[in-house]
Amino acid sequence: MQDELNTDASPAATQAEKETMPSLEEMLKAAELQAAEHHDAWLRAKAETENMRRRAADDVEKARKFAVENFANELLAVKDSLEAALAVESPSVENLKDGVELTLKQLVSAFGKFNLNDINPMGEKFDPHQHQAIQMIESDQPANTVVTVLQKGYRLHDRTLRPALVMVAKGKD
Repeated sequence: MQDELNTDASPAATQAEKETMPSLEEMLKAAELQAAEHHDAWLRAKAETENMRRRAADDVEKARKFAVENFANELLAVKDSLEAALAVESPSVENLKDGVELTLKQLVSAFGKFNLNDINPMGEKFDPHQHQAIQMIESDQPANTVVTVLQKGYRLHDRTLRPALVMVAKGKD
């Protein structure tokens, strides 16, 4: 009798398993749908990444293009002062000198705001990273000391834009 129950239950259990287990076609369709969803998500992510890359490139280009905008605005005041000096009908030498001094102060102020500093190495030890020696001359100064500055150099933050043109002491023999 036990065997009869097992044999009767077995086909019913097998039938229930078949109803709850999806068929291979159903599993394949579900996998294909899931693959299509993943492919769509991948395409969207790829497009978003490309958009972000393009926006970043645009931002870099704009930053490069307008990097000097603030500096240029500071220089406009200097230009205005020079034009005003030239527009004066009958300038006196004293007025021109005063105007040039004020304009130079404006320019130095603009340079200072943007960390553009001059290199005036008079009496300093020669440094090839900041100075360009034009000539070595006899001097009472120690060897390789800057004796004459022919042209100031300029440094932007810690980078030398233009080395100072200098004459350096040969030193005592």
